[in-house]
Amino acid sequence: MRSVTINPAKMCQPIGAMYALFGVHAAVPLVHGSQGCTAYPMRMFNRHFGELVQVAVSSLGEDASVFGGKKNLMASIENIIARRHPELIGVITTCLSETIGDDIDGIIREGNFEDSKVVPIHTPSYVGSHVTGYDNALKALVTSLSVEPDSDNAKLNILPGMVNPGDVLEIKQMLDSMDVSHTILSDISETLNAPLMLPKPPFPSGGTSVDEIEDCAKAQGVIALCEHAGGSAATFLKGKYGMAADTICPIGVANTDRFLDAVGDMTGVEIPYSLEQGRGRLIDAMVDVHMKTCGKRAAIFADPDVALALAEFVTELGMEPVIISSSTASRKFLQKAKSVTDGGEILNGRDLYELQRAVKDNEVDILFGNTKCAPIAKDEDVAFVRCGFPVYDRVGYHRYGIMGYHGGIYLTDRITNAILEWGER
Repeated sequence: MRSVTINPAKMCQPIGAMYALFGVHAAVPLVHGSQGCTAYPMRMFNRHFGELVQVAVSSLGEDASVFGGKKNLMASIENIIARRHPELIGVITTCLSETIGDDIDGIIREGNFEDSKVVPIHTPSYVGSHVTGYDNALKALVTSLSVEPDSDNAKLNILPGMVNPGDVLEIKQMLDSMDVSHTILSDISETLNAPLMLPKPPFPSGGTSVDEIEDCAKAQGVIALCEHAGGSAATFLKGKYGMAADTICPIGVANTDRFLDAVGDMTGVEIPYSLEQGRGRLIDAMVDVHMKTCGKRAAIFADPDVALALAEFVTELGMEPVIISSSTASRKFLQKAKSVTDGGEILNGRDLYELQRAVKDNEVDILFGNTKCAPIAKDEDVAFVRCGFPVYDRVGYHRYGIMGYHGGIYLTDRITNAILEWGER
């Protein structure tokens, strides 16, 4: 058993927390750490989304590392409020601020920040991953902001996880076609896919408002699309407010069916004919290419819930998922992966060196993964489908969803074209 990481596959918790805050309207992520804790994530976000993201930092230095960062944090919050007037500031901790023991909850309580909501989010980078950070951030938002309901509404809370704006749009369009009112926690469909308009607004349009987060306790149900990135918030809402809860990642035919069934069960709304047609189009697309996909051996690297859903979808395409890999270690992922793959190799919280070794040993035909997996596909001469975060060696991938029936058609085409291009080589 190796005790050293050779080719890191995971990202740190604060990146996931920033991702969650980008979907809240007029919110500013404030990283309580050194300047380097924002430089690398901002570069990654800019390259993946092609959007200018802004992240504040308390700029802890040597003196703060010894005497504490309270002064830096208070000054940072006051400066952000004075200059940008946000509706929400999410204070994201780092390795440094957690190690020196800054009590950010107490520091925030001492402050008088009447013009903006300030939420503490604990994301020490020395445990977990970006997925853990997103999960912690979403739970912090609903825990700190949700208000005990004085009435009910017919809305559903949808927790998308670390997916692309195109995925959120697909989910919203399906719910709109069912006339189901919903709140997306958090909604990056416009904030990270914003139109270029002049004059430039102080914050991107769209996103989940603070009022919507406060009212999320009134909803009749909650569905987390990614259990590892949003499941904690769903559990909190179910436990405190008694709403119905489910966890489904709607990639592929069966999982999208399950998602729509869950929506119908919670709301009493029937699935419209337009979605039945969409399902039929996806199945038709799969039948059209089955002779090209059937029997292909697939390796999948993604965040836990997406990796599992992709494995189920490639099975629907007649492929064999021989490797299911995630950089986020999880017992739930390990147990579910065993039921998805028949004797395949499961890499639970392993690095990319281990993934490349597995691809070589298992005679893989096609690899699914983010940009960091591209060298593996090239070295091992296998077809490659880019998915997940980050993808920065190609443009536009964030605009298109792989969830839902329409997203399944897009993904089917990408898989087939990757196989055809590989065959041409």
